Amino acid sequence: MKKDSSACCSCLIPSKETVRFYLLGVLIAFYMLAGAAVFSILERPAELKAHQHWERRLRSFCQEHNMSCEDLKSLLHHFEEARTAGIQTEKGRAQWDLPGAFYFVGTVVSTIGFGVTAPSTATGKVLLVFYALLGCSATILFFNLFLERVTTLLNFLMFWCHTRTSKPSGLENKTSEGNKNEEWKPSVYQVTFILFLAVLLVACGAASLYSAIEGWTYLESLYFCFVAFSTVGFGDFVSGQREHHEDTRGYQVANCLLMLLGVCCTYSLFNAISVIIKQGLNWILRTLDWMYDGIRHNRLQFRPLFQLCFSDSESPVNYGKDDTVHGPQMFIKIKQQLTENKTEMASLTKQQQTTEQRNILTTQEQTEGQMKIIESKLQSINRGKTE
Repeated sequence: MKKDSSACCSCLIPSKETVRFYLLGVLIAFYMLAGAAVFSILERPAELKAHQHWERRLRSFCQEHNMSCEDLKSLLHHFEEARTAGIQTEKGRAQWDLPGAFYFVGTVVSTIGFGVTAPSTATGKVLLVFYALLGCSATILFFNLFLERVTTLLNFLMFWCHTRTSKPSGLENKTSEGNKNEEWKPSVYQVTFILFLAVLLVACGAASLYSAIEGWTYLESLYFCFVAFSTVGFGDFVSGQREHHEDTRGYQVANCLLMLLGVCCTYSLFNAISVIIKQGLNWILRTLDWMYDGIRHNRLQFRPLFQLCFSDSESPVNYGKDDTVHGPQMFIKIKQQLTENKTEMASLTKQQQTTEQRNILTTQEQTEGQMKIIESKLQSINRGKTE
């Protein structure tokens, strides 16, 4: 029964990977709660202010044009439905010609999904499900292969720089230095820093292009680059959607290439940061394990003291009003029991020593008796030979 209960308990104990998974989930939940609180504090007043301003404009417009607010809201509702099909207040580029459709499928398979263009027909919506299922899987595989090649290239370049900077001083140190170079590997922090610089370089270059052509500020362009490269894709800023962009084929190609390069580099950076987060989770688990071992060790150290204080033969210590009476008595009893234990240990050691001495004497007597028997046999043999 004990073996079965211990086996069941061992099955209920989660593994290290499971604990790390739950710990990561809890940390992500707390991270999301903290982010929600911060963004709510920052954006909620602006939202309320925008709603109040919009209601005032609706009422003033209805009063000026002598129309009901319900009719105006129904018209705006129809405009929102038409906007999903590509209808805009200002005339822009076509949404579903071949370049526009190519831009749409590019945002689908890269999981950006700006939301500016979406299929309006039922056949298009059904086709999008199966198209994205295969296209997103293939694109994620492409990102992983890109990450493998980028890490291989970075390892090669950093290893080359390491071997160039650490030259051996003499002929004797060449073999040891060569072994060290073979064992040397770049740290994940170095790789993450280089990938961060690469993403920053691509984002700054793309932001300068977007701010010049789209008419955005440089900060808005950087914001768009991060939202697009991280595949978040809010859709508040979308590149290449104006009417004059239909004639600029070079800009459309450059836009697609920058999107592809930025998403690949950002995906690689996210993977490197996830490795650092995993190392942080392992450190937290080691710290918790160390704390648990310390608490358990302290409990084992103080257990004999608790057993002496709360033994069955003794009455437990009362921590009440008469604590001044029972406290000294408790320590006197503990000292008496400790002295008794010491005397018992001394008697046990003496008994051990006497038994060992007796064993030594008996072994000596046995060996002397055997030697006498052998000598008597030898003497009898010599007598037989002389006779």
